[in-house]
Amino acid sequence: MMSATRSVLSRFRWLPALAVTIVLMLQAVPAEAAAAGVGNDVSWPQCGRALPKGPAFGIVGVNNGLANTTNPCLATQLTWAASSSGSTAQPKVQLYVNTANPGLAGSWWPTSNTYAGTNVFNPYGDCKANDVGPACSYMYGWAKAYDDAYIRGISNPSAYTWWLDVETGNSWSGDKVANRADLEGMVAFFSSINAKTGIYSTATQWSQIAGTVPAASPLFTLPSWLAGARTLTAATRNCSNAALTGGGRVSLTQYVSGGYDYDYSCI
Repeated sequence: MMSATRSVLSRFRWLPALAVTIVLMLQAVPAEAAAAGVGNDVSWPQCGRALPKGPAFGIVGVNNGLANTTNPCLATQLTWAASSSGSTAQPKVQLYVNTANPGLAGSWWPTSNTYAGTNVFNPYGDCKANDVGPACSYMYGWAKAYDDAYIRGISNPSAYTWWLDVETGNSWSGDKVANRADLEGMVAFFSSINAKTGIYSTATQWSQIAGTVPAASPLFTLPSWLAGARTLTAATRNCSNAALTGGGRVSLTQYVSGGYDYDYSCI
């Protein structure tokens, strides 16, 4: 016959397994996901992972880490974003795209002001072969935005806000005017289909890549999505920070917790 002590111990052998299960559940469903005014952004790094439950809104990355690629989980993640609560002034579903200005080192670089059968108005003049200045940079940005809208599986691209993800981890020219022209080309394309745009970055990275944006630039009045916080409290405070451009305002702030990106709505 089993002793009383052994009998009691046998009844509770399942407790370690239960503890592991609870931990895994907590990892898969972060507690912060349902916080008021908080959404999440996801992209290719979250492929195959459980996505946050009950976000107020969802922002989905269109690319696979580079400006000329497609997120392999785009369709699934768009469905996830569409299930968000929509409890803030932010659109329930938004998109972000990787940006870059690789010049002749890229896998493709424009040689004219024509792309996809469209002769593009270029405020920087004529883009010509082997030119890595503002004119061809503008065309590169326009072309990448066209691809994001039309070849990556986005239905009705004009219905979304498109955030331009501007980070030093991607390839950029040492010419800030050319980099601004690249981003202006993207904004010009999205404007041509009546889609809204915004800028995601940190003040440091934005300054290094784009510098000070003149008032005449179409970037000047774009809303900002500020990265860099580590807590919801810090992200909330960042709503009062200066926007990335002189005529914009901070619409979103991001913080990272438990391996997930969270986004606080400042509007």
